Amino acid sequence: MARYTGPSCKLCRREGVKLYLKGDRCYTDKCAITRRNYAPGQHGQNKKKLTNYGLQLREKQKAKRIYGVLETQFRAYYEEADRQKGITGENLLRILETRLDNVVFRLGFASSRVEARQLVRHNHFTVNGQRVNIPSYQVSVGDVIAVKEKSRTSNKFKALAEVATNVPKWLVTDKDKMEGKVVALPQREDIEIPVNETLIVELYSK
Repeated sequence: MARYTGPSCKLCRREGVKLYLKGDRCYTDKCAITRRNYAPGQHGQNKKKLTNYGLQLREKQKAKRIYGVLETQFRAYYEEADRQKGITGENLLRILETRLDNVVFRLGFASSRVEARQLVRHNHFTVNGQRVNIPSYQVSVGDVIAVKEKSRTSNKFKALAEVATNVPKWLVTDKDKMEGKVVALPQREDIEIPVNETLIVELYSK
């Protein structure tokens, strides 16, 4: 499966905002944005005004990088969102939020989406009692996401269970049982990411 394998911190620097791709490191002084708040490359410190197209492109790139999705899959998500009833931009973010790897991260079972993707791929989670190892799996209202029983004794998950997590209101979690449940679909006000989805829709609508 295709995925980005380059330095995560360069992505944050390119977008000029923290995308929280490296978990706890993003909250320390070692964060690349804190140390070098300019784009990577020899011309990174040269400031230039973006065109409307440039602004739209940057918003799309931010969303792709936050959720760890490449262009073909992201375009497919947009087309699916456009077919659904309601506001296309909000539909797009809702689809991205309900990916299994993102839900695992939101529930506090991983320190970043990158780590969540890896844990899902390594068969550490079940959905409604069935093992699922596809990070892009779309969860639905009522689904129960749980750490696999054999994985619960690992030091990794024991440590995560002791960390307080700000779980969005469309999810509930039980750290003692190491499981969470989708109780509603996320609304736009529940999705706290630095992205203007309207610009993404404008880009794809051309």
